[in-house]
Amino acid sequence: MKILVVGGGGREHAIIRKLLESPKAEKVYCAPGNGGISCDAECVDIKVMDIDGMVAFAKENDIGLAFVAPDGPLAAGMVDAMEAAGIPAFGPRANAAVIESSKVFSKNLMKKYGIPTAGYEVFSSPEAALTFIREQGKYPAVVKADGLALGKGVIIAQDYAEAEHAVRSIMEDKIFGDSGNQVVVEEFLTGPEVSVLAFTDGKCIKPMVSSKDHKRALDGDQGLNTGGMGTISPNPYYDDAMAAECMEKIFLPTVEAMNREGRPFQGCLYFGLMLTPDGPKVIEYNSRFGDPETQVVLPRLKTDFVDVLMAVVEGRLADQPVEWSEEAAACVVMASGGYPGSYPKGIEITGLDDGGQVPGVTVYHAGTVKKDGKFYTAGGRVLGVTALGNTLDEALKKAYSGVEKIHFDGAHWRRDIGK
Repeated sequence: MKILVVGGGGREHAIIRKLLESPKAEKVYCAPGNGGISCDAECVDIKVMDIDGMVAFAKENDIGLAFVAPDGPLAAGMVDAMEAAGIPAFGPRANAAVIESSKVFSKNLMKKYGIPTAGYEVFSSPEAALTFIREQGKYPAVVKADGLALGKGVIIAQDYAEAEHAVRSIMEDKIFGDSGNQVVVEEFLTGPEVSVLAFTDGKCIKPMVSSKDHKRALDGDQGLNTGGMGTISPNPYYDDAMAAECMEKIFLPTVEAMNREGRPFQGCLYFGLMLTPDGPKVIEYNSRFGDPETQVVLPRLKTDFVDVLMAVVEGRLADQPVEWSEEAAACVVMASGGYPGSYPKGIEITGLDDGGQVPGVTVYHAGTVKKDGKFYTAGGRVLGVTALGNTLDEALKKAYSGVEKIHFDGAHWRRDIGK
């Protein structure tokens, strides 16, 4: 079949590489794609949020599966539009994607159905939020914009001054636009973080192998929050007993809660978890594959990816085996100097061959363009240098050896991924 992948980052590159392993993927398009993706798929110049343009392209090109990867078009109803045009689409409909696009919705859902999460309050005015924070007097305090904010809508305030700056910048300065019309103020949880992505067709849920994201920009978990500076899989804190507890208390109850709300979820449901002293709790849901978690999870998938996706789309996941490799995986993100703040673009990258690889290492392109046979930086997160190994140490060693061979001015990466 012909497959259209919507998006253009490292996650989409990892999805495309996995799709191409299937004999069923006759042709893969990516809209809009990036420099590295253009080596593996035919890139189409359609903006991610152009729903009409995507649907028109899918119809004209006889697309057998549209894979909508980013949060924005999912929340805007691209899957609904594809389905209305008779095109099978992987991803939740808009009424289910709200589990990510509104923090207020997801927190209220968890409260209503007894799914463990941090204590919280919702505010529509900055003064009310700040009064609550002052009265609580507990720090760190977590301030979250209600809507989508490119993975940067969560601010952990160490004192009142930081909390006030967070609330005012989100609600008054509108640094995330209308996503900041409401904020959630929640208690700060402690414990190891775990990311678990899961395939679900709304009836059955099959979790993928676990991973751990490294959100902070600098070594030792210092610096600003980013979209993710690297990942490992499996997560060393997440054992079989914890997986069983999460299935019983979090995964199945979430799928059931969405069904009861009349919002059946089909696609990839992402659970951002904290393993607290009181047991696992949900920090956040995403309605899609995570980035850069996808870059370490999908390489470990042994089952034909197209088979799994079609089983989800057609509502027969219960009958579809999903098998995983025992290997470990590691991804180190190479970012532009200045990320997650402002950074230059258009810097030449050396040390990549046409496939964007060095031996034994896969390089997923996140923010690159290709001109005249050369790659240049075009984003904050530029590359995800990824490797598999029999152990996590082996995977990390390989990934870092790949990083050492790649160069661009101002390149920045963490040296303690997986430590």
